[in-house]
Amino acid sequence: MATTEPVLSRRHNVGGTSARSLLLTVLGEFVLPSGEPVWTSTLLHVLAGLGVEEKSARQAVNRTAADGWIVSARDGRRVRWDLTPPGRRLLTEGAQRIYSFGAGRRAWDGRWLIVMVSVPETRRRLRHQLHTRLAWAGFGNPTAGLWVSPHPEREGEVKQIVGDLGLEASAFSFTGPFAGIGSEAELVARAWDLAEVDSRYAAFLEEFSGLRPGPGDETLLAQVRLVHEWRRFPFLDPQLPDELLPPGWIGRRARDLFDELHTAWQGPARAHWQALTARP
Repeated sequence: MATTEPVLSRRHNVGGTSARSLLLTVLGEFVLPSGEPVWTSTLLHVLAGLGVEEKSARQAVNRTAADGWIVSARDGRRVRWDLTPPGRRLLTEGAQRIYSFGAGRRAWDGRWLIVMVSVPETRRRLRHQLHTRLAWAGFGNPTAGLWVSPHPEREGEVKQIVGDLGLEASAFSFTGPFAGIGSEAELVARAWDLAEVDSRYAAFLEEFSGLRPGPGDETLLAQVRLVHEWRRFPFLDPQLPDELLPPGWIGRRARDLFDELHTAWQGPARAHWQALTARP
């Protein structure tokens, strides 16, 4: 049976600039670690600083609540929002992937995980969910119905995805080294667009290198933008082993910059968030 819990769409996973995707970043970066509910006015204030009009911000809050991520509680005429258990669980999983992404690279043993699973074109929603979740897990799709990853240890994650979507009967998996037909370089080229990933990393470095925000709102908003942009990369970058990457891969420099800025801004940003949420 397909899962009924809320699932991030591809656009939200990849960190689009919609009001709702920005709201999800704010929830994951501040509401999740604080464990405390947040006033509507605080969310509107932060989203306004990110360029979101009030009407769009309110719609984003309401839609996120309708999808089961957050729940409201009234305090007189005011409203506070808290994460639901499914929302907290999914944002926690997302945070773990985002903050650990690109760290602790391990030696590769040369094995691939191959997954065969397909969904008819007529079941577009299910097909979209499958593609979204396998891509989020770092799998490439070199041809229809075939998914590949140089991370065999992710088989358990694929089993969970396939089970959640009710596709066990039509899925098969194999693990092993690349054989003698074709080349791994060509497989990588068909499964992932590394040139596009490279350009995204270059844009990230250009936007945040040398950025020094002022105190208060400036640091908090810079932190949201930093995390929001970094959210793209676990979806875009499959974290291939060094043997499959171009020399001097730009992703390492981007990870170093993210770590440096996130560490520098996190304390001041969370302190300012606490000050904002304390206001009536």
